[in-house]
Amino acid sequence: MSDYDHNHNNPDSCDSGDCGSCGSADSCKSARAEQELKDLRLKTRLDKIKNKVLVMSGKGGVGKSMVALKLATLLAAQGKNVGLLDIDIHGPSVPTLLGLEGKPLGIDPRTESMLPIEYMGLKVLSIGFLLRNRDDAIIWRGPLKIGVIRQFIQDVEWGELDYLVIDAPPGTGDEPLTLAQLVPGAHTLVVTTPQKVATADVRKSINFCRKVDLDILGVVENMSGLTCPDCKKLIEIYPGGQAAEMCEEMKVPLLARLPINPELAQASDDGVVYKYIFDHQNPGDPFNAVLDVVLALDDEK
Repeated sequence: MSDYDHNHNNPDSCDSGDCGSCGSADSCKSARAEQELKDLRLKTRLDKIKNKVLVMSGKGGVGKSMVALKLATLLAAQGKNVGLLDIDIHGPSVPTLLGLEGKPLGIDPRTESMLPIEYMGLKVLSIGFLLRNRDDAIIWRGPLKIGVIRQFIQDVEWGELDYLVIDAPPGTGDEPLTLAQLVPGAHTLVVTTPQKVATADVRKSINFCRKVDLDILGVVENMSGLTCPDCKKLIEIYPGGQAAEMCEEMKVPLLARLPINPELAQASDDGVVYKYIFDHQNPGDPFNAVLDVVLALDDEK
């Protein structure tokens, strides 16, 4: 059991005054003191970050990491100080998308804190940077995953940031719940695809956000058709209208419908997504509606 579980989830923890599980009052007191130091370090890190945006999804495979990366890239292009945290433990995509596979993380010798990789104006951290082999499977139970998520915020030298964009694990289990608890005041973007099976899971994500008091900025529908390269007509590959109907029923805004982009997919495989996104900024990009909503958070500070 991790320190976080012991102090926050265990009814027989030190806070209850029952020291049977720890062995002695002294060990309980020491554990409480250690936890208080960790909590203070976590708060100190978060206090330096103006806005925290969780990019979530009800299921995997909907392009959540791409949305997180595009948001971080466009925020950086606006001159914002941006961190990108890929905490999708079982499917970290950011190192591949940015061509950073195999890059080692640095350590600040003064504080022994992890240093995110600085890339094109972004501060990037991913669980993928800790894998010896990109094909390694991460086979962890909940407490270990909770501890790593906490470390990636608490023990990383993020510095002063305008935005921390967090690529969250899919679903509504331990990992998203841990993020909701560790990052109070975070805002969320929920990513879906047009199919009914995807929007059904998004309903669960929206209800999850409401139950844990996360502010919902809106929904992004990814893979929303394909523009024909010849006639420029939008081809609805999946049945359309599912996300719009779901958003209306759930009373959340549908911020953008993002079409499939074969060139962006190729840039993903080549590890040059940042350059592609940066070079292809244009006023007609439907993603600009998402960017505007997130930029407005900074204006409210």
